[in-house]
Amino acid sequence: MRHNGIAPLRIYGFLALCLLAALRPLPAAAQDQPASVDLPILFDTRERIARPDLSGIVRLRFLTTVDFPPFNFIDQTGKLAGFHVDLVREICRELALTDKCQIQAVTFPDLEKALVDGNGEAVAAGVAVTADLRKRFLFSRPFMRLPARFAVTKKTPPAGETAAALDGKRVGVVAGSAHEAMLKAFFPRMLAEVFPDRAALLASLKDGKVDAVFSDGMQLAFWTSGSESAGCCRLFDGPYVSERFLGEGLTIMLRKEDAAIAGAIDHALLALSRNGRLREIYLRYFPINLYGG
Repeated sequence: MRHNGIAPLRIYGFLALCLLAALRPLPAAAQDQPASVDLPILFDTRERIARPDLSGIVRLRFLTTVDFPPFNFIDQTGKLAGFHVDLVREICRELALTDKCQIQAVTFPDLEKALVDGNGEAVAAGVAVTADLRKRFLFSRPFMRLPARFAVTKKTPPAGETAAALDGKRVGVVAGSAHEAMLKAFFPRMLAEVFPDRAALLASLKDGKVDAVFSDGMQLAFWTSGSESAGCCRLFDGPYVSERFLGEGLTIMLRKEDAAIAGAIDHALLALSRNGRLREIYLRYFPINLYGG
């Protein structure tokens, strides 16, 4: 999740940049247990969200960026592409506003100003939801979960398939990260070993200097299945989610005065969750199961 403002936080991962997930917490009694979800979809299909009347809208412009793959990027044909782009198109189709919808790319630091200045009606670009932003903007319901995960070596795997097998073991985390705080809070019996950055963290696991690492599930999923890891390691247990440590979730940001559009987007997201199209977009850009073994 990228933070808007003076010092945006950039998390490097798949292709060039990756997302540090922001998710709702599990119930207190289950926060140290795997989240019982298969895909990062947050809507109860029994829920009903009224569809506001948008017949008077002239156009609906979504703002995004080009530097946040696989969410927003320029493809090989030079066109804007990514998870957010396909999601926006499906939202517009669901709301019967395809002819009125536009998707425009700006730089990440300019997103907030572009929205305030009226150069767009919504932002779909991985902006982290903060208390300050909530005072000034509306946000859609979260539509995607990205979990924290453990990874272990295949050569010397834990003696078990749950996190309890790592009690008393050395588990690497990036110093000062949300995952360090989360590990210490949820798994106090593990021996946290801190590393200055992600590269050092993963090298320590690959070289067998730690028994496991705890980090962003997307980054670990692509690393364990990619050439950089040389097949050394695999995901282990989980997934784990926590709003306290990882934030609220992927959302769409809008101006306060556009409550009707926000409601319509929530209505569309629920419909896309129910009819399977949100799942289809997810699988298109995340063929690696972030929520499986």
